[in-house]
Amino acid sequence: MTTLDDVTDFGCPLLREGPPAWASGFGQDQYGYFTELELPLNHRRESTRSQRLRWIPCGEFWMGSPADEPGRDEDELLHQVRITRGYWFFDSACPQWLWESVMGGNPSRFRDADRPVEQVSWDNCQEFLLRLNELLGSGVNFRLPSEAEWEYACRAGTSSALYTGGLTLVGANNGPELDGIAWYGGNSGVGYDLEESYDGSDWPEKQYEFSSCGSRRVKSKGCNSWGLYDMLGNVWEWCGDWYGDYDVEQSEDPFGASSGSVRVVRGGGWDSGARYVRAAFRARDVPGHDDFFLGFRPLSAASRPAE
Repeated sequence: MTTLDDVTDFGCPLLREGPPAWASGFGQDQYGYFTELELPLNHRRESTRSQRLRWIPCGEFWMGSPADEPGRDEDELLHQVRITRGYWFFDSACPQWLWESVMGGNPSRFRDADRPVEQVSWDNCQEFLLRLNELLGSGVNFRLPSEAEWEYACRAGTSSALYTGGLTLVGANNGPELDGIAWYGGNSGVGYDLEESYDGSDWPEKQYEFSSCGSRRVKSKGCNSWGLYDMLGNVWEWCGDWYGDYDVEQSEDPFGASSGSVRVVRGGGWDSGARYVRAAFRARDVPGHDDFFLGFRPLSAASRPAE
């Protein structure tokens, strides 16, 4: 493990303050700085597990997509955004073991401690975050990412459709470049290993032929250059924002529309067609809705953007 004495350039004010009080471990590897969040399993204090979080440094990026990106929607207006404060971000979608540790139950259809929790609404996520913050103590502020924070972390310094490069849309469920980094509607049944499953046999133009499918274990595909797994595919991830048109005048730490009826979800899921599993694609859902493709990924920052 790296100690604070080993670090000479943190890059952003929050990291200069050192590891957060809740961190049980702190280190550095080829992807950057990381911390560990340790929690008891199922409220049993004698048994614990750790969730890794990655440091996402402040910076600027192009949010949205260019007009010629395959699969692009009109609401992906390309504009420059500045993220002024770094943050600690879960390196995967919230896994089922962690949800159960905090909430005492598991709503997921595809039960496996190492799969992402699903069938959670935006409202459910708020309750989880409230309980997690109370569990960890005063001053802790885990929350959902803003849409801008999510896309910035997903891209990890890139500007292409995927964080590994461009995307070729061979068919509705066939984007060959997704195979190494994402579970999506073209590959989510390959080697599927749970009795509980969804029948994807009639999905058109799949990259691989399969019938039984569902969510998959977190971190079983390749990560981006900041060490984040499953930013594309596996489960859709709730963001904190109301959905609305981009306000290009709000270029610094934007937090979406001031009000609305639906919240932003990002990243695509195990059942998604290839065009939806892009860094710029924007989906939305009502905050009270849950489904077996909806999950989330918390972050921890020193301050919360205005909602």
